[in-house]
Amino acid sequence: MQKNRVNILFILTDDQGAWAMGCAGNQDVKTPNLDRLAERGIRFSEFYCASPVCSPARATLVTGKMPSCHGVQDWIEKGNMDSRRYPHMEGTPDFDPRDRAIDYLAGHKTYMEILAENGYQCALSGKWHLGDNVTPKKGFSRWYTIGKGGCRYYYPDICDEGELSNPRRYVTDLITERALQDLEEMAEDERPFYLSVHYTAPHSPWGEEEHPAEYRRLYEDCAFTATPDLPIHPWQARTCPIGDTPEKRRENLTGYYAALSAMDEGVGKLLKRLEEKGMAENTVVIFTSDNGMNMGHHGIWGKGNGTYPPNMYDSSIKVPFIISLPDGKHSGEVCKNMVSQYDVFPTILELAGCEWETEALQPGRSLVELFQSPEKEMPERVVVYDEYSKTRMIKKNHYKYIHRYGGGPCEFYDLRQDPEEVFNLYGDEKYREITAAMRQEMELWFAKYTQEKTDARKYDAKGRGQWDLCWKDGAFNQGIEMYYAEK
Repeated sequence: MQKNRVNILFILTDDQGAWAMGCAGNQDVKTPNLDRLAERGIRFSEFYCASPVCSPARATLVTGKMPSCHGVQDWIEKGNMDSRRYPHMEGTPDFDPRDRAIDYLAGHKTYMEILAENGYQCALSGKWHLGDNVTPKKGFSRWYTIGKGGCRYYYPDICDEGELSNPRRYVTDLITERALQDLEEMAEDERPFYLSVHYTAPHSPWGEEEHPAEYRRLYEDCAFTATPDLPIHPWQARTCPIGDTPEKRRENLTGYYAALSAMDEGVGKLLKRLEEKGMAENTVVIFTSDNGMNMGHHGIWGKGNGTYPPNMYDSSIKVPFIISLPDGKHSGEVCKNMVSQYDVFPTILELAGCEWETEALQPGRSLVELFQSPEKEMPERVVVYDEYSKTRMIKKNHYKYIHRYGGGPCEFYDLRQDPEEVFNLYGDEKYREITAAMRQEMELWFAKYTQEKTDARKYDAKGRGQWDLCWKDGAFNQGIEMYYAEK
């Protein structure tokens, strides 16, 4: 029975918008392996993150719960590891000798735990960034990650089975190499495997010194017409490099695309290894990202925390999702039904043939029915939800409503008439009824999947990092700096 169960290769990138693939229509970026994966699999064009910043989105992926339930509500700045145990790492970039490990997901079961309980061997190669990163998480028998969560590309703090080092090599290559080793070794075991490959690409930094020249050269003559060149958004926050001059814009886009192409080559190596080892015919390959990204879209540089208050533009919340199934059916098809990261938890467990009970606070539904009929419109798949701090969103059919608790500006868009989300129609008499109905539907849904103790509306994540469990005093970094600072 074990040998007949599928293997699962789950590839996750960092800050990759759904727009940032050749197969999605971007003629600037070079992602031949992702394009090949889409040709032999199914690409979802309406796949949404649960929160437009990395740690909350990653926590939703692995637990199937919303940030107002699992409590991870901003990217994790503190709680990554017990730094005092690793004095030899002092002097590495961004090393905080005062940091102490926090298990932000304590009390929440991940799908990896359930896979392991059902006979799977589970491995991680790459970014975890959900707290206490050095300690291998339940379910994993192989653990290769990054101590601080994120890193500079040529200066990673690599955690290899609990031991920290600073190999001074390109982190994308390191993640790929360990994943290839995992594939080789797990292939020798009769048990099915689950392998998470979590790249840091294409997250900043994007400077010339951060990425190999061979990938930067791919974009030397690129006109970068696939991304808009707009004035800086009035809400722009200084949370990532800002392309506010032609020179900075070119540097940022060159680095971003170079990071994507380097990651794409790693994906190609993984797919080739599956074929060489005879595992491709029994392995499900899933490719996705944690959150979207604005690279000048709407005049924003960054994801949800690229602005303050946080934004919920589609470029921030829509992410790639490609799945290649062993049966090869529906190759090259595009599914247009709206789905979300909270659907990943039940999807993977159903694909693996696991036995489990859905918790009341898990809103997701398996996508397996969509794999079987990707072209079919599902009337029940027309709404998704999103949240970040005091901002919540509902997208239903072609309408999007964004509510900001605590007096922030609300937004409403008719995406059929305004797909670029330029004209905020909140307050327009014509849409008053639909706006009120959508707000009520959104609040009823969140009431069902929120825990009082971790309700994000009660706290004030600024997009500058989470320092502690959300209900504790001083849990969030309040030191935000706006692009247009007051004089």
